[in-house]
Formats: sequence, C-alpha cells, structure tokens
Amino acid sequence: MSAEFETSLRGPQAYDLARRAIAAMEKHKVWPTALNFELWSHYVAAQDSPLAAEINLLIEAGEPFTESVGEKLAERFLPKARLSGEILEAGDALTKELDSVSRAIESARSSSEEYGQQLASASESLAGEDTGKIKAMVETLTQATQRVRQENATLESQLADTTAEVSRLREHLEQTRLDAMTDGLTSLANRKAFDEALERACATAEETGEALSLALIDIDHFKLFNDTWGHQTGDQVLRYVASVIGRAGASPRTAARYGGEEFALIFPGEAAKSALAVLEEIRCEVASRVLKRRSTSEDLGAVTISAGLAERRADEAPAGLIERADAALYASKRGGRNRTSAADPIAAAA
Repeated sequence: MSAEFETSLRGPQAYDLARRAIAAMEKHKVWPTALNFELWSHYVAAQDSPLAAEINLLIEAGEPFTESVGEKLAERFLPKARLSGEILEAGDALTKELDSVSRAIESARSSSEEYGQQLASASESLAGEDTGKIKAMVETLTQATQRVRQENATLESQLADTTAEVSRLREHLEQTRLDAMTDGLTSLANRKAFDEALERACATAEETGEALSLALIDIDHFKLFNDTWGHQTGDQVLRYVASVIGRAGASPRTAARYGGEEFALIFPGEAAKSALAVLEEIRCEVASRVLKRRSTSEDLGAVTISAGLAERRADEAPAGLIERADAALYASKRGGRNRTSAADPIAAAA
C-alpha cells in the first residue's frame, strides 16, 4: 500500500484524496495534525487495509481519536515509524562492529611489536657465537622485521586517523540514537526509550529481587484545554508538566512521554510507598502554578494531573506492570481526578 499511496499523492487524485481525508477527520472530530492527516489519508485511500480496519474499530467503539491513539497507530502501521526503530537497531549493530574492529587493530599492533622484539633479542643472544648461517638468517629476519616496523609506523599513523574517525562516527551514532530515543516536544524519553528502560528494569528486579515501581500520569481534561486554547498553548502545558516530571525522574529513574498527554515514571529499586511520595510532590507542584498564555498573557488557570502507581510483583512481565498502573490511573480519573491511586491497596494505605 505504501508505494501506491506515495504515487497517489503525486497524481491528479491527490487533491481528491486530501479533501476526503479532511472530510473524514472533520466528521469524526479528529484534529488535522500532520500525523493525523497522514493516517487518515491512508485510511481513505485503502479501506481494506489493516490500518483502516483498526480505525473502523475505534469509530464503532466510539473511542476518541487522541494524539496518543494516533501515535500508536503510526508506530504499528506507518513505514516511517517502523524505519526509525530499524535505524536504531542498525546503529547498535554498527557500534558493536566498530568496537570489534578497534580491538582487532590494537591486538595486531601489539603482536607486531612483540614479534620484532623477540627477533632482535634472538639476534643479540647469538652475537659472538660461531653459528654461521643461523646468525646470518636471524640478521636477515631482523632487517626484514625493521622494514616491517617502519611500514607499521606508517600504518599506525593511518590507523590513528581511522580510529579518530571511528570515534567520531561512534559519537555521531550515539547522538543519533539519543535523538531517536527523545521526545521532540518535551525532551523526555520517548515511548521506545521507555519500553527498553522498563524491560531492563524488570530484568534487573527479577535478578536482584529489588523493588520496582511504575507510575502512569495523565493531564486532566487536556482535550478540553486543547479545544479551548489551541494546540500551541496545549504544547506549552505539555512542556510545563514534562519539566516537573523530568526533575523528579533524574537517573536512575526514567521519565518518559508515554503518548499524547500521558507520561510515565520508572522507579528502579523503589517500593510503592517511596514512589507515592514523589508522585504527590509532582501533583502538588503542577497544580500550584497558574499558567499564562505566552502569546497574550491570558490566565489559563491551574492544570492538574492524575496518576496511577503499581509495584512490580515477582515474575511479573512489563506488560502486566503497565496494565496495573494504567488501571490505577483510571481509578484516579473515576475518583474525581487530581489525585494518585495505587494498584495495591496496601501500598495505597501506606
């Protein structure tokens, strides 16, 4: 579908496709962001595609087409989103290969020096001995080795330049990976980085027996806020909430934008009681500030958040931990918002 779709965008039917996509978004009250336009253009272009089937299920269920929903669909169905993950994996593989090459170069250099030293020592030990042909042979080998060492000196100079270039390339790959693992709007870890961090944290907790807690955090009434003030002001709110969560999520914790207006905090080595206290500090700080619209200085009022917390159980997979944290988040929503709920009643009591 991807090749046909790209072709249709460059043909006479492109305008009709765009009109139908906009009409479909307007009909289902979907904001015409760049990502949504791409998704709904695919939708109207290929009604029998897996993406169209998924969107139809959302429509039938009456589910709102939020930014989070759009991002998840893009990750599953749009080729560019899948390509991003493939680039990261290729970068990891190349970095490992460069490390291997660097080690091989250093080993070869050391072996060459050691070989030359051994031959020179053998020549010296035969001095004064009536060894005739043997001594002549060793001296010939020594001269050959000296020539090799001179050539190696030139090679080492070239290798030094190559090693410097390898280091520069590795740094570039690491920066590229960092950029690909960072949410562009909030500068927090993105969803892929969160998934990897949670996998590592669960594996460590399983191995060491240490506690691990996960919090999911959602901005209350964010869609209404966007509808009232617009997406630019909504982005301002997202960055503000992310800055508060980010300060609390310094290493070894991980703060991430989970999707849309939803965030996540991973607490390695921390039980629910400790994590609850941090979440309450975040909630109170977010609600304490009256925001102003940057363009007009209008008062936007206070923003509140709801949070759900779960402490990992023995043998629990990341998906199970996320599911329980998500259920606790919805308990906070049902309970009136602007509050924190824990999946475990004992932890909530603590």
